[in-house]
Amino acid sequence: MRRILVALDGSECAFRAVEYCGLQFAGVTDLAVTLLHVLPSLPPRFWDEGHMLSEEEREARRRLVEEWLARQKASVEPIFLRAEAMLEQKDIQEAQVETKIVYDSTDVAATILEEARARPYLTLVLGRCGFSPLRTPLLGSTTSRIINRGAGLAVCVVE
Repeated sequence: MRRILVALDGSECAFRAVEYCGLQFAGVTDLAVTLLHVLPSLPPRFWDEGHMLSEEEREARRRLVEEWLARQKASVEPIFLRAEAMLEQKDIQEAQVETKIVYDSTDVAATILEEARARPYLTLVLGRCGFSPLRTPLLGSTTSRIINRGAGLAVCVVE
């Protein structure tokens, strides 16, 4: 069974990576595609405020975090549905596609690489929108970090 991991963030670049997979593997029956979305860690507003929380404050914070996480999960569903529909148009059946969400990641690139190494994937496919002049070269993009840290993996970058 050929396993392909496609990292999705909802950008048009990521959907071009899905389209590429559909074109390259159209009609392949021994294929399993995993669509992966990584949610970043909690925003600072959910962090500890530096004091002991009362039971009421802890409960209120827990509810707030659960609501935030539920909204994040709900926002990912349309991304998966669109990607699945794109693959289905290329004769990649629903049973061949798996979706996976990883929560609370402090390093999206490291999380994607961890998943890529956890299972015997043939290729990791991801989209890249190009270099933004607003970003500093020292920070780099998730795709750049994956390329730099992805030794031993087959990585396909679709631009």
